[in-house]
Amino acid sequence: MTAAASVRQRAARLLVPPGAEGAVPLLAARGLRAFADGYMAVLLPAYLLALGRGTVQVGILATATMLGSAAATAAVGAWGHRVPSSRLLRAAALLMVATGLGFAGFSSFWPLLLVALVGTLNPSAGDVSVFLPLEHARLADSASGHERTELFARYSFVGALCAALGALAAAVPDWLVSQAKVSQVDALRAMFLLYAMVGIAVWCIYRRFSSGTGGPAAAPTAPLGPSRRVVVRLAALFSLDAFAGGLVVNALLSLWLLQRFGLSLSQAGVFFFWAGLLSAVSQLAAPLVARRIGLLNTMVFTHIPANVCLILAALAPTLPVALALLFVRSALSQMDVPTRSAYVMAVVTPAERPAAASFTAVPRSLAGALSPTLSGILFATGWFALPLVACGLLKIGYDIALWRGLRRERLKGV
Repeated sequence: MTAAASVRQRAARLLVPPGAEGAVPLLAARGLRAFADGYMAVLLPAYLLALGRGTVQVGILATATMLGSAAATAAVGAWGHRVPSSRLLRAAALLMVATGLGFAGFSSFWPLLLVALVGTLNPSAGDVSVFLPLEHARLADSASGHERTELFARYSFVGALCAALGALAAAVPDWLVSQAKVSQVDALRAMFLLYAMVGIAVWCIYRRFSSGTGGPAAAPTAPLGPSRRVVVRLAALFSLDAFAGGLVVNALLSLWLLQRFGLSLSQAGVFFFWAGLLSAVSQLAAPLVARRIGLLNTMVFTHIPANVCLILAALAPTLPVALALLFVRSALSQMDVPTRSAYVMAVVTPAERPAAASFTAVPRSLAGALSPTLSGILFATGWFALPLVACGLLKIGYDIALWRGLRRERLKGV
C-alpha cells in the first residue's frame, strides 16, 4: 500500500463510522459544494450591489435561488424514483457549472433572475439544494441507528467546515483588486467562474457512482406510503423553521453586517469563517448529545438558546457584543442539522427515504424563499433589527411546536 493510499484510508476512518467507508465520495462532494456556497453567500450581495442592484433586488434574487431549489427538489420527490440517483446527481452538478457561468456572464437583472431561478446558487448557511435529498438517501442506506446519526454529523461537519473555509475565500476579490489591479466587478466575476469549476469537480466525483466504484449503493425506492402522515407533519413544521431562517440567510446576514456596522468583505469573511468553524465543531458533538437525550430533544433544546442569542444580537448596541452573541448562536444553532436529517430517515421506511427527504426539503425551500425579499425590503426602509428578531421568535415557536407534536412518535427506519 502506498503512503498516499494509507493517508486516504486513515482520513476515511476519521470521517465515517466503521462500515460506512463507501460514503467518502459523498462527503467529498459535499465539502466542495459547501466551500463554494461559503464564499458565494458572502459575495453575492456585494456583487449585486457592485452591478447597481438595490437591496430589494438582492432579496428578490435570493428568493429566486430558493424557489428554484424547491422546484427541482419537488421534481426529485415526485419523479426521482424513476431515474437512477447517480444520473440525477450528475445532472445537478452540470447545472452548478451553468449557474456559475451564468452569474459570471450576465449583468442585467432579468437574466440574473432567470439563472438564480433555475440554478443551484445557495444564499444560506445550510444546504437547500436539489443535491440534499439525493445524498441523504444514499447516506441513510450506508448506516443504521446511532451510526447513521454519526454519519450525518460527519456530513454536516464537512459541509460546515468547508463553508467556513469558503467564507475566508470571500477576501480574494479584495486581494485581486489591490494586487492584480482588476476592477471589483471583474474580481467578483472570477469567483463565479471558480464556482463553475467546483461544479466540474463535483461532476467527476458523481461520475464514479455510475461505474459502481464509489459511494454507497442506492437502495430500491418508492413514493411515500405508510409514513405519509408523519412526513406531512414534519414538512409543515420545517416550513415554519425555513421561513424564519430565510429572513437571515448568510447573504442577508452579510448585508446586515456590511450596512449596520460597516464591515468590509474581508472582515465579514473572517466572521463567517469563525462562525462556520463553531458550527462545524458543534455538529460533531450532536451525536453524543443525541445518544443521551434523543434526536428530537437535541434538535429542540440546542435550538432555543441559539435563537435567543440571535434576538439579542439584533438589539446589540456595539459590534463586539453583536459578534459575541452571533458566535454563541453559531455554536448551538446547527446542532439540529445532523439530528434532523437522521430523524427524518428514522421515522420512515427505508424505501421511502428519498421521497421523505425531498418532501420535507421542498416546503423548507418554498417557505424559505418567501422571506429574503421581505428582509431586503425591511433593510431598504431602515428596519435593520426586525428581520433578526422575527427570525428568532419564529424559530422558538417552531422548536416548541416540534417537541410538543412529535415527542411520542416512534422511530421505525432504524
